[in-house]
Parts: sequence; structure tokens; C-alpha cells
Amino acid sequence: MKFDGIIFDFDGVLIESESIGNAHLADYLNSIGHTISRQEAMARFMGLSGRSFIDAIETHIGATLGEDYHAARRIEDARVMAAGIDAVAGAVAFVQALPEELPKAIASSSSTAWIARHLDHIGLREAFGDHLYSGKEHVARGKPAPDLYYHAAAAIGVDITRTAILEDSIVGATGAVASGAFVIGFCGGSHCSPDHAERLRALGVRAVASDFNEVARLIG
Repeated sequence: MKFDGIIFDFDGVLIESESIGNAHLADYLNSIGHTISRQEAMARFMGLSGRSFIDAIETHIGATLGEDYHAARRIEDARVMAAGIDAVAGAVAFVQALPEELPKAIASSSSTAWIARHLDHIGLREAFGDHLYSGKEHVARGKPAPDLYYHAAAAIGVDITRTAILEDSIVGATGAVASGAFVIGFCGGSHCSPDHAERLRALGVRAVASDFNEVARLIG
């Protein structure tokens, strides 16, 4: 292995949630008169969470989101938590093929409850143990700050500069690059547009991968 540890973003890297979540958001905004495509929603809001996510939407529409949005989002989140979200192609096999002793963690803008539920669904819960870290829960500044990656690397006992990070979003990759890790821009999710690799390279990611076979080659 070229690295002492590996940190995964979650949504859009291990599970196919980005297209689902941003489709729901785009459909809602269109329903209240703010025209936006699902692809534009992904470009603008992917990787954000919590207050930063809401602020970005409200800035875009020039208005405050009402309780009807939050109610609709709670219903949608409950639906997908019950149903589970499937894995990105190749993700399960890739994680299962990693050496058991290789330190690994998830660093996500989503909650640890969300991460754990969908890891259970795709059969990877045991691979990560308790190393599930949330920008909402474990650090004061979530992505695009690098703090969550520093936290995850320290928790699994590896130097961030000897760590590979897999990130798909512009927001996440910005923080990952700032952390000093070797960042692989992952473009294997169904939500990634044809120009996604170019956009990630512009942020300074060290490499891009269109699928998990390329990730495997990059990490050795």
C-alpha cells in the first residue's frame, strides 16, 4: 500500500445518495417557483449540510425556506432511511478487498445515524467499526474546512499526509486538498457530470478516478 490509511467521503462515494437528495431538492424548488435543474442543484449544493446547506439554498433563491420544505425533507429522509440506498458500483467489493489492518474511516457531512444505516444496508458496517465521523457532530467547522479530515486521521492514528482521501464533491474536495492528504477525486457515482473530473482537478486533487478499479490502482 502507498498509504498508511484511507478516508472515504460517504454520499456519492460509497452510496448513490447524491442524485436522490438533489433530485428531491430540485423538484421542491421548482414546485415553489424557483426553476433549477437536478444537475444544477448537484453543482450548487452537493457536499453541504446543516446550516451551510440551508444558507446556500436561501442565497440562491433569495428567500427563506419555510417549514413546508423542512417537513418535506424530513419525510424524504425517513423514506430513504427505511428503504436504504444502494452502493456506488464497485464500492462494496473495493472496501472488502482492503487489508483488514489498514486504518480506514468515513468523514461525511451526513449524520452518523445516516452513515450507519446505509452501511448496514450495503453490508459494510463492520468494515469501519466506530470510525464514522460527521461534520455535524465531531467538529465545529464542517466541509469545506479540513477539520473533519484531521479529526478522522487522528482517530485512526495516521498522519494526514500519509492518508488517501476519496471525495466526489467540490465542497468536500476543497477541504480534503487543504488537509494535505493525497486526494483522489472520485467520479464513479451516477450523479457525476462529464466535466466533473475537470472541476475536481481545478481544485488541486492529486488524481481522479472514474471507478473503483482506478482507485485500486492509485492506492497500490
